[in-house]
Amino acid sequence: MYIIIYDFGTSNVKAGLFEIASEIKLVAGASASYGLYITVNGGAEQDTEEWWSALCATTRELFQKSDVKPGDIQGMAFCSQMQGAVFVDESGRALRRPMNYLDQRGVREYKDCMGKGLIKVSGCDVFKLARNLAVNYAASVSAKDPVWKYKWVENNEPEVFRRMYKWLDVGDYLTARCTGRIIRTADTAFATFLYDTRKGKEGWNKGLLNMYGVRPEHMPEIIDCTDLVGGLTEKAAEELGLPEGIPVFGGGGDVTFVNIGAGSTRPGDTHIYVGTSGWVSTCLDHQTADISAMITGTLSARHGYFNYYAELETAGKCFEWVMNHLALDEVGVYLDQTKVTDVENKYHSLYNYLSAEISKVPPGANGVIFTPWLHGNRCPFEDSRAGGMFFNIRVENGKRDMIRAVLEGICYHLRWLLECEAKKVKTSDPIRFVGGGALSPVTCQMLADITGRTIETIDNTQSVGAIGAALTVAAGIRGEDVMELSRRLVKPNHAYIPDLQNKEVYERNYKVFKKLYKANAASFRALNA
Repeated sequence: MYIIIYDFGTSNVKAGLFEIASEIKLVAGASASYGLYITVNGGAEQDTEEWWSALCATTRELFQKSDVKPGDIQGMAFCSQMQGAVFVDESGRALRRPMNYLDQRGVREYKDCMGKGLIKVSGCDVFKLARNLAVNYAASVSAKDPVWKYKWVENNEPEVFRRMYKWLDVGDYLTARCTGRIIRTADTAFATFLYDTRKGKEGWNKGLLNMYGVRPEHMPEIIDCTDLVGGLTEKAAEELGLPEGIPVFGGGGDVTFVNIGAGSTRPGDTHIYVGTSGWVSTCLDHQTADISAMITGTLSARHGYFNYYAELETAGKCFEWVMNHLALDEVGVYLDQTKVTDVENKYHSLYNYLSAEISKVPPGANGVIFTPWLHGNRCPFEDSRAGGMFFNIRVENGKRDMIRAVLEGICYHLRWLLECEAKKVKTSDPIRFVGGGALSPVTCQMLADITGRTIETIDNTQSVGAIGAALTVAAGIRGEDVMELSRRLVKPNHAYIPDLQNKEVYERNYKVFKKLYKANAASFRALNA
């Protein structure tokens, strides 16, 4: 069985051609990048034509790299970034540039709706919170949540709003462009927090739509991730270089599929993901939430299962910033010496190079601490004005200390998220570590030492979302339980045991790290209002 999965991240798409038999094998992969456009008023936008061009280029590259023929493909789907907003007309054309999940222009809309009321919890009207929690154990308590993007367009772009037919997420838009059918998968519907988890596919909750002022006619039909949407249209097939009629399945969001691709599919199994963003997620067979820590149980691809999910907005993005700004000279020399040109290989090569360099710095980064809040933060505190900072730099500290501090800061925050999850649910030991961040043994050992948990990695870790989506498509074709299929086919390849010699310095730095936001919150407000 050959399946194509498109993993749409914040900055690039990774197309994967998978063979699924007694094991899952990545036959060929290709990647292409596209822009993320940050505006002065807190906007974060992308371009649908850049997405589509990247999609077409990577599809054709897959067949240049393998002996598989386009006619051998039995299914395809998208595994995409979530909580974006794509507003389309009746033909599925985008009416404006999509708003990325990082877009935070809806602050006023959020405050006007949730910030009023006599009794508040976490700054939100307690009655509106309670109403949302009763429906889906979640609520739109961040200015970055999709409903505030929708309301911002209503208030600021009335012509776009007037022409709007449906409101989609990223993967849903791409599925519509491939099939001509406009739908939402249940997991992306849930990510709007307007979905009733008690009702399944009929899940738009009329009371919540009314409470937030969302028009019911803008909400698409809902399907499951494993459902067949339709066949590839003639136009899409011609542009992609594929045969018309290839079955396109529902797919869904990256958070939905990563636990399946990681093999963390039993209740209580915990995985940590580090890509552009990062998260800690625990598989559950029931739904729960922690509003004070901004953690909720998102839908899994398998009905009846949930991912208890705590997010770090910028994880790998912090290390990308380091490579582009802090390590600029060393990176230039290294690239000249190695002559690496392929975008994805260049990033991984640089990541390994810098990881090797910071291994020369002792644990604790010689006292330097970094906060990974380069685009604000969501969990365990919500503050779009929070920023990254280096703390405790002294005259004897050098650039390597600072670079190591960035990786340690990401790991400190992930530990914070893990501890917040453990207050409500049972988390696992070992933990599966996946995403591009897991490619570095230095980072893997650092995460084990800082969390005090055994860290396991898997093959093709940078394609983990796509692997989960491929297994979901295969389960849909075969009529199998995707959770069982994942456990059977995804196995760990290495384990990192915590080094107790490093415990004391990491505990000291972690205690300081957790105090830095509270100590600087007022300063962030003053500088970034």
